[in-house]
Amino acid sequence: MESQVENALRARIIAWVQERAEANGGFLLRDELLGFWIDDQKLPIIDYSRGIRNPTSFEATLSIVSAPNGPYDDTESDDGLLHYAYRKGDPWSGDNRKLRNALVSGSPLILFRKEQPNIYTPVTPVYVVGDRPEERTFIIALDESFNFIPSITRMPEPQREYARRLAKQRLHQPAFRTRVVVAYDKQCAVCELKHASLLDAAHIVPDSEERGVPTVDNGLALCKIHHAAYDQNMLGVTPDFEVRIAHQLLEEVDGPMLKHGLQEMHGRTITLPRRRADRPSPELLAWRYERFGELVS
Repeated sequence: MESQVENALRARIIAWVQERAEANGGFLLRDELLGFWIDDQKLPIIDYSRGIRNPTSFEATLSIVSAPNGPYDDTESDDGLLHYAYRKGDPWSGDNRKLRNALVSGSPLILFRKEQPNIYTPVTPVYVVGDRPEERTFIIALDESFNFIPSITRMPEPQREYARRLAKQRLHQPAFRTRVVVAYDKQCAVCELKHASLLDAAHIVPDSEERGVPTVDNGLALCKIHHAAYDQNMLGVTPDFEVRIAHQLLEEVDGPMLKHGLQEMHGRTITLPRRRADRPSPELLAWRYERFGELVS
């Protein structure tokens, strides 16, 4: 069972990961995670070569790493839970024992999605809520409440739907933000603001639509004011990558934010990702711009 010292240390590490990721724009770099120090002690938060981190002094696992394949995590089931494979070797010792300890103690873990080499999106806290020896997998949930469901393998549909919504909110959206912010070199596509903590990943086709998948070519890195303006159809982007401001706003007279932050953006060409494959799809931009025109005409 975890000691109070370990519990306190785990909470401090999770808080640091959350704060540091937000400052970076939603992600952490490998060197940051391997070079972490606390109380004059070096304590890597991920393992140098494995997908699980079990500090020697910890009774339960600290973090696990998942490498996604495509827009969604390849270990995610249709019920919104993650299936994390046993580590090689004896299923009852080593890494598997410490994951099982996390199940028994209810200890929070950090899930890192390795979006690309050296870039990790943290999802925390997550919890080990099930053990399936016959499949050699642990079940990971994104909310502590799943610890209290009598049978995690036979959840009723309302709980499954909740898990799917939670996965979209806590797993897919942060990963999408990382991929988009990194693609745009941590700057707003409209105004070139370079403070990553103030950047969002805006969907071109909203994720409520069938085509609104969390891929980089369906995203724009936007500062929070331009993201809000885009979502409110005060700002549009043409298939030729030009910014358009709704004519109602162009005719308004207000303070410097309206003038410099919005009106002066009219007619600008957005800053594009360096990799052509990451650039916004002209087809998706056309879909969205058509709706922008309908609403502001």
